[in-house]
Amino acid sequence: MIYTFDSRVRYSEVDHKGTLTLPAMMNYLQDCSTFQSEDIGVGLAALRERHRVWLLSYWQVEIRRFPKLGERITVGTMATGFRGFFGNRNFYIDDADGDRLACANSIWVFMDAQTGRPIKPGEEEIAPYGLEDPLEMEYEGRKIGLSQEGQALEPFPVRRAHIDTNEHVNNSQYIQMVMDVLPGEMEVHKLRVDYKKSAVMGDIIFPKVSREEGRTVVELCDEAGHAYVVAELK
Repeated sequence: MIYTFDSRVRYSEVDHKGTLTLPAMMNYLQDCSTFQSEDIGVGLAALRERHRVWLLSYWQVEIRRFPKLGERITVGTMATGFRGFFGNRNFYIDDADGDRLACANSIWVFMDAQTGRPIKPGEEEIAPYGLEDPLEMEYEGRKIGLSQEGQALEPFPVRRAHIDTNEHVNNSQYIQMVMDVLPGEMEVHKLRVDYKKSAVMGDIIFPKVSREEGRTVVELCDEAGHAYVVAELK
């Protein structure tokens, strides 16, 4: 089942050039999957009753064009597969003419919220989504190669505004952190994000940035150097 919602790019979602920011784009994708879950009866409240949660594990996003202030857009999502603890989901954003602005692949893990361990979803948790064929895009592996030449930057704390209903840093807030630590502006057309572990209130983020030909890698780590998130931007 393909799920869509229509929207319009708001002033609060654009940068100084009047185009949608990358974190705002990621919010649209995240919101689309949340809306679908709510509308088909397997949303936040239903999962909480069973002490279950879907956590995002990996993003791969291809961006052809960032929409501008006031543009009307359609955001879509569909489940493309379930295997073991994991679910795969595609996303897209189209403009008012139906031209594709962005598409994405994602991997989610189903968790027992009480034990913090992965658990296989039951048929009642996955059947409402249905299954669709994956979008045509260049699928990359989730492993992001790291550089030994990364530059350590000033650490910063997790703040209350970063936290979502799971009491962790929200997926899109990590993207905002990544963009904030980049030196200068960067127009991103390809993004991969590997979510390693969840940061919570009181944690300190130690960022590290490495630049190579054709790509920039940002690691958001704890004090011991273990990554919360690794992001590759092209």
